[in-house]
Amino acid sequence: MQFDNALAVALTCGVFGLVILIVLWPGERQGTRLLTKWGLPEATPDQVSTAVRYLRRRRFWYPWLFIGLPLIPHAGDLQDSNGGGAIVVTLLVGALIAELFAQRPARTARREATLTTRRMVDFVPPWALVVNLLAMLAAVAHLALLGQWTMFGITLAADAAAWLVAMLAVRRPAEGDPVVDLALRCRSARVAIGLGAGLCAMTGWTAGNLSSLVAFVVTVAAFRAIAAPPGKLPATAAAK
Repeated sequence: MQFDNALAVALTCGVFGLVILIVLWPGERQGTRLLTKWGLPEATPDQVSTAVRYLRRRRFWYPWLFIGLPLIPHAGDLQDSNGGGAIVVTLLVGALIAELFAQRPARTARREATLTTRRMVDFVPPWALVVNLLAMLAAVAHLALLGQWTMFGITLAADAAAWLVAMLAVRRPAEGDPVVDLALRCRSARVAIGLGAGLCAMTGWTAGNLSSLVAFVVTVAAFRAIAAPPGKLPATAAAK
């Protein structure tokens, strides 16, 4: 893609991302809905404020990522992938940036940490981690057989980013109400691992044959199951 064309696409995508940001910019209603979905139907105003801040930290980056993505070499391959792989990558990178910034200790009163060590499996069930790995291995093996090395690298890097988001979500300093901190930490980890599996479906399987269609449908179904809120939040408490 020539630079002029890439720049035009980048500006178009940036405008699209800005419109999406304005439309989806979270307020109290979105924060309340998020907490209700993740097990807190009677959230207090302070809890809702924490959820709103959590959403804004992620969505703020979307327009800039939509602008930058078309300027990256071979980004056209990603944009042409099944089901909008570019959108999933944008969501993952936005989550990764937010989690990196969240590693800084919060400027609030210090709380004593529990003696329980947080682990990935406390927030993402083992079966979900296994499904993500299987989806990634199957996708990259299929791409390697087809000789699609660009998509091979994109798929591998994106799934690695999903795991990094989940690990950072588990390790980040506690912020706000312990119960809300736990719910949002769980959401970050599960959605990231689910998005990684979903991206494998979008980039690793080509249209035109039944086996690819089945693999695509199964992987997308796995994404929905992984990213869905658990029936009960994990017992591991955030720092108090």
